Amino acid sequence: MTLLTFVAFLAIGAVAGMLAGLLGIGGGAVIVPALIWLLGHLVQSGWSADAALVPQIAVATSLATVVATGSSSTLAHHRRGAVDWGLVARLAPGLLPGAWLGAQAAAWLPGFWLQRLFAAFLFYSGVRMILRARAVEPRALPGGLVVTAVAALFGALSALVGIGGGTLVVPFLARHGVVMRRAVATASACGVPLAVAGSLGFVVAGWGQPGLPAHSLGFVQWPAALAIMVASVPLAPLGARLAHRLPTATVKRVFGVLLLAVAVELGVGG
Repeated sequence: MTLLTFVAFLAIGAVAGMLAGLLGIGGGAVIVPALIWLLGHLVQSGWSADAALVPQIAVATSLATVVATGSSSTLAHHRRGAVDWGLVARLAPGLLPGAWLGAQAAAWLPGFWLQRLFAAFLFYSGVRMILRARAVEPRALPGGLVVTAVAALFGALSALVGIGGGTLVVPFLARHGVVMRRAVATASACGVPLAVAGSLGFVVAGWGQPGLPAHSLGFVQWPAALAIMVASVPLAPLGARLAHRLPTATVKRVFGVLLLAVAVELGVGG
């Protein structure tokens, strides 16, 4: 890895961490498209990797970073007593196998379609940021088997696009009567085991895969993951402090428009 590439990974982590703290978004919305762009350019410059595997490498590496960033966020929420560990225990039995299976599916899916699946996720996230959420009457959380099935679906979808699951888990919990502050904290805690299971799934699925670059654990490019984590973890608290000074509603809508533009580029691009 050249110094310039290492600095680029640090920059990706810094931006992802800052926006995670400022807007409460998952880092994958920034990390995956940035890695697809950067790794694609590295391949064109002679990096020894199969261009068709770049989307898998980007998603797997992004998911691996969630282990560190999610742990840091969870610890901060736990110290404030905001994590509902009972809910985490109810969701984990579905999230873990779902994330593992999602990683296996992502490894099997052609990179062309994985990139477009991520573009669809970005489009959904951008629309949610631009539009105001409508108030709905909260409903009771469904029974054990239904919660496990829903959590498994959330785990699989999150692993497929390299996120910690907050985009899916937070609205689900909020719709079922969990106050927003507690829903966000609990979703952060759920993201850690999800990311561990998904990352291990990508490691196993990519083990021995031809066309992967040097210093990879399966599909996870660990030097990139470490550099991103080094920058994202300390920058997230700074973003959280800025959230109290900046018009976050306006910033969120502007960022939502940017996500839509990136979604279109990823969906139309090769």
